[in-house]
Amino acid sequence: MDNEQRTVLITGCSSGLGLESAVELAGRGWHVVASMRDPGRRAALDARTREAGLEPLDVVQLDVTDAESAQRGAKEALELTGGRLDALVSNAGTASGGAFEDTDEEEWRRVLDTNLFGAMRLTQLVLPVMRRQRSGRLVLVSSDSARYGNPALSLYCASKWALEGWAESLAYEVEPFGVRVVLVEPGNYDTAIWATTPRVTPPDSPYAGLLQAVERFVEEQHLPRSRDPREVARAVVGALTARRPAFRVQVGPDARMAAVLSKIPYRVSSAVVRRLTGLHRWKP
Repeated sequence: MDNEQRTVLITGCSSGLGLESAVELAGRGWHVVASMRDPGRRAALDARTREAGLEPLDVVQLDVTDAESAQRGAKEALELTGGRLDALVSNAGTASGGAFEDTDEEEWRRVLDTNLFGAMRLTQLVLPVMRRQRSGRLVLVSSDSARYGNPALSLYCASKWALEGWAESLAYEVEPFGVRVVLVEPGNYDTAIWATTPRVTPPDSPYAGLLQAVERFVEEQHLPRSRDPREVARAVVGALTARRPAFRVQVGPDARMAAVLSKIPYRVSSAVVRRLTGLHRWKP
Protein backbone atom coordinates (compact mmCIF):
# COMPACT_ATOMS: atom_id res chain seq x y z
CA MET A 1 0.00 0.00 0.00
CA ASP A 2 2.80 2.44 0.77
CA ASN A 3 3.89 2.57 -2.87
CA GLU A 4 0.44 2.34 -4.42
CA GLN A 5 -1.97 5.17 -5.12
CA ARG A 6 -4.96 4.79 -2.84
CA THR A 7 -8.33 4.48 -4.52
CA VAL A 8 -11.77 5.66 -3.47
CA LEU A 9 -15.30 5.60 -4.86
CA ILE A 10 -17.52 8.46 -3.69
CA THR A 11 -21.27 8.71 -4.28
CA GLY A 12 -23.23 11.92 -4.79
CA CYS A 13 -20.44 14.05 -6.25
CA SER A 14 -22.42 16.50 -8.39
CA SER A 15 -22.53 19.00 -5.51
CA GLY A 16 -22.00 19.61 -1.82
CA LEU A 17 -20.11 17.27 0.47
CA GLY A 18 -19.44 14.62 -2.16
CA LEU A 19 -17.99 17.15 -4.58
CA GLU A 20 -15.74 18.73 -1.95
CA SER A 21 -14.60 15.35 -0.63
CA ALA A 22 -13.68 14.23 -4.14
CA VAL A 23 -11.58 17.35 -4.77
CA GLU A 24 -9.93 17.20 -1.34
CA LEU A 25 -8.91 13.57 -1.74
CA ALA A 26 -7.69 14.05 -5.31
CA GLY A 27 -5.58 16.96 -4.10
CA ARG A 28 -3.96 14.60 -1.61
CA GLY A 29 -3.00 12.10 -4.27
CA TRP A 30 -5.89 9.66 -4.16
CA HIS A 31 -7.29 8.12 -7.32
CA VAL A 32 -10.87 9.32 -6.98
CA VAL A 33 -13.78 7.84 -8.88
CA ALA A 34 -16.60 10.32 -8.45
CA SER A 35 -20.10 9.02 -9.06
CA MET A 36 -23.38 10.80 -9.66
CA ARG A 37 -26.83 9.98 -10.99
CA ASP A 38 -26.37 12.25 -14.00
CA PRO A 39 -22.78 12.74 -15.23
CA GLY A 40 -24.15 15.60 -17.33
CA ARG A 41 -24.15 17.55 -14.05
CA ARG A 42 -20.39 17.24 -13.55
CA ALA A 43 -19.71 20.89 -14.46
CA ALA A 44 -19.48 22.05 -10.83
CA LEU A 45 -17.07 19.23 -10.00
CA ASP A 46 -14.91 20.04 -13.03
CA ALA A 47 -14.85 23.71 -12.08
CA ARG A 48 -13.68 22.92 -8.55
CA THR A 49 -10.97 20.55 -9.75
CA ARG A 50 -9.65 23.22 -12.12
CA GLU A 51 -9.74 25.76 -9.31
CA ALA A 52 -7.66 23.34 -7.22
CA GLY A 53 -5.17 22.88 -10.06
CA LEU A 54 -6.13 19.25 -10.65
CA GLU A 55 -6.83 17.15 -13.71
CA PRO A 56 -10.49 16.18 -14.33
CA LEU A 57 -11.59 13.28 -12.16
CA ASP A 58 -12.94 9.95 -13.34
CA VAL A 59 -16.74 10.16 -13.21
CA VAL A 60 -19.15 7.23 -13.44
CA GLN A 61 -22.92 7.17 -13.65
CA LEU A 62 -24.35 5.63 -10.49
CA ASP A 63 -27.81 5.95 -9.01
CA VAL A 64 -27.70 4.39 -5.53
CA THR A 65 -31.49 3.77 -5.64
CA ASP A 66 -31.20 1.63 -8.78
CA ALA A 67 -29.67 -1.82 -8.22
CA GLU A 68 -28.57 -2.24 -11.86
CA SER A 69 -27.07 1.25 -12.00
CA ALA A 70 -25.23 0.67 -8.72
CA GLN A 71 -23.82 -2.60 -10.01
CA ARG A 72 -22.69 -1.06 -13.30
CA GLY A 73 -21.18 1.95 -11.55
CA ALA A 74 -19.26 -0.15 -9.04
CA LYS A 75 -17.98 -2.41 -11.83
CA GLU A 76 -16.83 0.58 -13.90
CA ALA A 77 -15.15 2.13 -10.87
CA LEU A 78 -13.20 -1.08 -10.21
CA GLU A 79 -12.13 -1.21 -13.85
CA LEU A 80 -10.81 2.34 -13.54
CA THR A 81 -8.87 1.50 -10.37
CA GLY A 82 -7.39 -1.75 -11.63
CA GLY A 83 -9.60 -3.89 -9.42
CA ARG A 84 -8.49 -2.39 -6.11
CA LEU A 85 -10.66 -0.24 -3.88
CA ASP A 86 -9.29 1.15 -0.65
CA ALA A 87 -12.34 3.13 0.36
CA LEU A 88 -16.01 3.81 -0.30
CA VAL A 89 -17.52 7.12 0.77
CA SER A 90 -21.30 6.74 0.83
CA ASN A 91 -22.38 10.35 0.61
CA ALA A 92 -25.43 10.41 -1.68
CA GLY A 93 -28.38 11.71 0.30
CA THR A 94 -31.73 13.40 0.20
CA ALA A 95 -34.22 14.90 2.65
CA SER A 96 -37.92 15.57 2.96
CA GLY A 97 -39.61 18.42 4.78
CA GLY A 98 -43.07 18.07 6.21
CA ALA A 99 -45.18 16.62 8.99
CA PHE A 100 -45.17 12.82 8.96
CA GLU A 101 -48.97 12.50 8.74
CA ASP A 102 -48.95 14.54 5.52
CA THR A 103 -46.45 12.23 3.77
CA ASP A 104 -47.14 9.01 1.89
CA GLU A 105 -45.35 5.70 1.43
CA GLU A 106 -43.82 6.79 -1.85
CA GLU A 107 -42.03 9.62 -0.03
CA TRP A 108 -40.95 7.28 2.80
CA ARG A 109 -39.40 4.92 0.27
CA ARG A 110 -37.69 7.71 -1.68
CA VAL A 111 -35.82 8.97 1.38
CA LEU A 112 -34.96 5.58 2.85
CA ASP A 113 -33.94 4.17 -0.52
CA THR A 114 -31.36 6.91 -1.00
CA ASN A 115 -30.04 7.42 2.51
CA LEU A 116 -30.15 3.86 3.84
CA PHE A 117 -30.63 1.24 1.15
CA GLY A 118 -28.35 3.12 -1.25
CA ALA A 119 -25.46 2.91 1.21
CA MET A 120 -26.28 -0.76 1.81
CA ARG A 121 -26.28 -1.54 -1.92
CA LEU A 122 -22.88 -0.02 -2.55
CA THR A 123 -21.37 -1.55 0.57
CA GLN A 124 -22.52 -5.02 -0.41
CA LEU A 125 -21.04 -4.55 -3.89
CA VAL A 126 -17.58 -3.48 -2.71
CA LEU A 127 -17.17 -5.71 0.34
CA PRO A 128 -16.00 -8.78 -1.62
CA VAL A 129 -13.11 -6.73 -3.02
CA MET A 130 -12.17 -5.33 0.38
CA ARG A 131 -12.37 -8.75 2.03
CA ARG A 132 -10.02 -10.22 -0.56
CA GLN A 133 -7.62 -7.34 -0.01
CA ARG A 134 -7.95 -7.78 3.77
CA SER A 135 -8.23 -4.00 3.93
CA GLY A 136 -10.64 -1.19 3.20
CA ARG A 137 -12.56 1.64 4.76
CA LEU A 138 -16.28 2.35 4.57
CA VAL A 139 -17.08 5.98 5.34
CA LEU A 140 -20.79 6.66 5.70
CA VAL A 141 -21.88 10.29 5.67
CA SER A 142 -24.57 10.49 8.33
CA SER A 143 -25.82 13.64 10.07
CA ASP A 144 -26.25 15.29 13.44
CA SER A 145 -29.92 14.43 12.81
CA ALA A 146 -29.03 10.85 13.69
CA ARG A 147 -28.67 12.07 17.27
CA TYR A 148 -32.05 13.67 17.98
CA GLY A 149 -35.44 14.15 16.36
CA ASN A 150 -36.26 17.23 14.33
CA PRO A 151 -39.80 18.50 13.71
CA ALA A 152 -40.85 18.23 10.06
CA LEU A 153 -37.80 16.09 9.27
CA SER A 154 -38.95 12.72 10.56
CA LEU A 155 -38.16 10.79 7.38
CA TYR A 156 -34.65 12.19 7.16
CA CYS A 157 -33.98 11.52 10.84
CA ALA A 158 -35.36 7.99 10.54
CA SER A 159 -33.06 7.23 7.62
CA LYS A 160 -29.96 8.50 9.44
CA TRP A 161 -30.81 6.74 12.72
CA ALA A 162 -31.27 3.50 10.76
CA LEU A 163 -28.02 4.08 8.88
CA GLU A 164 -26.11 4.36 12.14
CA GLY A 165 -27.67 1.25 13.68
CA TRP A 166 -26.84 -0.74 10.56
CA ALA A 167 -23.30 0.64 10.41
CA GLU A 168 -22.56 -0.18 14.03
CA SER A 169 -23.76 -3.74 13.51
CA LEU A 170 -21.87 -4.08 10.22
CA ALA A 171 -18.60 -3.05 11.87
CA TYR A 172 -18.56 -6.22 13.99
CA GLU A 173 -18.81 -8.35 10.86
CA VAL A 174 -16.22 -6.69 8.63
CA GLU A 175 -13.48 -5.55 11.01
CA PRO A 176 -11.97 -9.08 11.29
CA PHE A 177 -11.35 -8.81 7.51
CA GLY A 178 -9.42 -5.54 7.94
CA VAL A 179 -12.35 -3.37 6.88
CA ARG A 180 -13.18 -0.39 9.10
CA VAL A 181 -16.48 1.48 9.24
CA VAL A 182 -16.60 5.19 10.09
CA LEU A 183 -19.66 7.41 10.48
CA VAL A 184 -19.12 11.09 9.67
CA GLU A 185 -21.81 13.24 11.29
CA PRO A 186 -21.89 16.76 9.80
CA GLY A 187 -23.94 19.52 11.29
CA ASN A 188 -25.21 22.49 9.31
CA TYR A 189 -23.21 22.90 6.10
CA ASP A 190 -23.79 24.89 2.94
CA THR A 191 -24.94 22.29 0.42
CA ALA A 192 -27.77 21.98 -2.08
CA ILE A 193 -29.77 19.58 0.08
CA TRP A 194 -32.05 22.26 1.56
CA ALA A 195 -32.72 23.89 -1.80
CA THR A 196 -33.60 20.53 -3.36
CA THR A 197 -35.57 19.11 -0.42
CA PRO A 198 -39.23 18.57 -1.33
CA ARG A 199 -41.64 20.29 1.07
CA VAL A 200 -44.83 18.38 1.79
CA THR A 201 -47.11 21.23 2.84
CA PRO A 202 -50.80 20.65 2.05
CA PRO A 203 -52.72 23.94 2.45
CA ASP A 204 -55.25 22.27 4.73
CA SER A 205 -52.66 20.52 6.91
CA PRO A 206 -53.41 20.59 10.65
CA TYR A 207 -49.66 21.09 11.05
CA ALA A 208 -49.49 24.26 8.94
CA GLY A 209 -48.48 26.43 11.89
CA LEU A 210 -45.73 24.01 12.91
CA LEU A 211 -44.39 23.89 9.36
CA GLN A 212 -44.37 27.68 9.10
CA ALA A 213 -42.43 27.96 12.37
CA VAL A 214 -39.85 25.41 11.25
CA GLU A 215 -39.50 26.99 7.81
CA ARG A 216 -38.98 30.40 9.41
CA PHE A 217 -36.28 28.96 11.66
CA VAL A 218 -34.52 27.29 8.71
CA GLU A 219 -34.60 30.43 6.54
CA GLU A 220 -33.76 32.98 9.22
CA GLN A 221 -31.37 31.11 11.51
CA HIS A 222 -30.28 27.74 10.17
CA LEU A 223 -29.25 28.52 6.59
CA PRO A 224 -27.46 31.81 7.37
CA ARG A 225 -25.23 29.88 9.79
CA SER A 226 -24.28 27.18 7.28
CA ARG A 227 -20.58 26.42 7.31
CA ASP A 228 -18.05 25.69 4.55
CA PRO A 229 -18.52 22.09 3.29
CA ARG A 230 -14.75 21.79 2.86
CA GLU A 231 -14.63 21.27 6.63
CA VAL A 232 -16.55 18.04 6.12
CA ALA A 233 -14.30 17.04 3.23
CA ARG A 234 -11.29 17.38 5.51
CA ALA A 235 -13.06 15.24 8.12
CA VAL A 236 -13.65 12.58 5.45
CA VAL A 237 -9.94 12.65 4.64
CA GLY A 238 -9.17 12.17 8.32
CA ALA A 239 -11.59 9.25 8.54
CA LEU A 240 -9.82 7.60 5.61
CA THR A 241 -6.24 8.25 6.65
CA ALA A 242 -6.23 7.95 10.45
CA ARG A 243 -4.54 4.79 11.64
CA ARG A 244 -7.27 4.17 14.21
CA PRO A 245 -10.20 6.44 13.30
CA ALA A 246 -13.04 7.10 15.71
CA PHE A 247 -16.20 5.22 14.82
CA ARG A 248 -18.27 8.43 14.93
CA VAL A 249 -16.80 11.74 13.82
CA GLN A 250 -18.81 14.89 14.56
CA VAL A 251 -18.13 17.83 12.26
CA GLY A 252 -19.13 21.32 13.31
CA PRO A 253 -20.33 22.89 16.56
CA ASP A 254 -23.97 21.90 16.12
CA ALA A 255 -22.98 18.28 15.52
CA ARG A 256 -21.02 18.33 18.76
CA MET A 257 -24.04 19.85 20.50
CA ALA A 258 -26.24 17.10 19.04
CA ALA A 259 -23.94 14.48 20.55
CA VAL A 260 -24.53 16.11 23.93
CA LEU A 261 -28.30 16.35 23.40
CA SER A 262 -28.45 12.64 22.63
CA LYS A 263 -27.17 11.86 26.12
CA ILE A 264 -29.64 13.93 28.14
CA PRO A 265 -33.30 13.14 28.96
CA TYR A 266 -35.79 13.67 26.14
CA ARG A 267 -37.81 16.21 28.12
CA VAL A 268 -34.70 18.40 28.30
CA SER A 269 -33.47 17.94 24.72
CA SER A 270 -36.97 18.39 23.28
CA ALA A 271 -37.38 21.63 25.22
CA VAL A 272 -34.15 22.88 23.64
CA VAL A 273 -35.35 21.95 20.14
CA ARG A 274 -38.77 23.54 20.69
CA ARG A 275 -37.15 26.74 21.92
CA LEU A 276 -34.65 26.89 19.04
CA THR A 277 -37.27 26.32 16.36
CA GLY A 278 -39.96 28.50 17.91
CA LEU A 279 -42.33 25.58 18.43
CA HIS A 280 -42.79 26.52 22.07
CA ARG A 281 -45.09 29.28 20.76
CA TRP A 282 -47.13 27.04 18.41
CA LYS A 283 -50.53 25.73 19.40
CA PRO A 284 -52.77 23.85 16.92
